[in-house]
Amino acid sequence: MTSTHAIDTSPARAAGPDEPAFDDDGFLLEPESWSRTLAQQLAAQAGVGRLGAQHWTVIDLVRSRYLALGALPVMRLVCRAAGLDPRQGQALFSSCATLWRIAGLPHPGGEALAYMH
Repeated sequence: MTSTHAIDTSPARAAGPDEPAFDDDGFLLEPESWSRTLAQQLAAQAGVGRLGAQHWTVIDLVRSRYLALGALPVMRLVCRAAGLDPRQGQALFSSCATLWRIAGLPHPGGEALAYMH
C-alpha cells in the first residue's frame, strides 16, 4: 500500500537527502528524483485521488515525450495516444499543470504555465 502523507512542496524548506526538492510553483527541481510513489502522494495532495490505469498511461506518455524531446508534448496528441478524448484527460488531472507536477517534470516556463491552467 502506498503512503499518502503530505509532501512539503514549498521551496522554503530545505529538502533532506532522500526528499525531493520543489520550486516556488511546486514543480520538481530534479526529474530524476521522481517515483511512482511520489506521484501518488502528489496526486492525493492535489485532490486527484488514487491514480488508476488511465492516469498512469497519461503520466508515462508525458514523461517519456518530455524526456525524449525536452519540450512540452502536445496534450491533444498525448490524449490521442492514450486513447482518451482531451476532455477525459482534463477530467483525470483537472489541469495540465497538475499533471505536469504529478509527472515530476520541471517548471515549464512562465508562458507555458499560463496555458496549462
